[in-house]
Amino acid sequence: MRLLLIVLLLNLGGCALLMPRHDPNQAWIDLDQQGGQQLQASKVDNQTLSDTRFFQVSPGRHELEMRLEFEVGGHDIGQGTTSYRRTCLLKLAYGDFAAGARYQLEAGGIGFRPWARLYDESNREVAKAQESRCGDV
Repeated sequence: MRLLLIVLLLNLGGCALLMPRHDPNQAWIDLDQQGGQQLQASKVDNQTLSDTRFFQVSPGRHELEMRLEFEVGGHDIGQGTTSYRRTCLLKLAYGDFAAGARYQLEAGGIGFRPWARLYDESNREVAKAQESRCGDV
């Protein structure tokens, strides 16, 4: 039992080690995963990302694209209807990313509509995403 616990803890620690280091010359954007949804980084300035777990960008203006999969409740569809998963692409433009700063990107869905907001290190909202498209994305 102890051996199993040790192996599990080492695996969890190993996953954290796989995350790249934050480059102090770049801005780092963490993705906040809410329960029941999947949020992935997709593109920066129309360039596809190889790692979908975060964004890291140079200082200045950038357009971020993210993929959000969330649950639409049956009550939002109609009486007696079961819930289903909806997938949307969202785009967020922000003109003042700062070197060494950490940002938090939070996203979710209200009914059929997705939303995403970018917060700075002081937990101030600095930008809102716009829905790009939903469906087969």
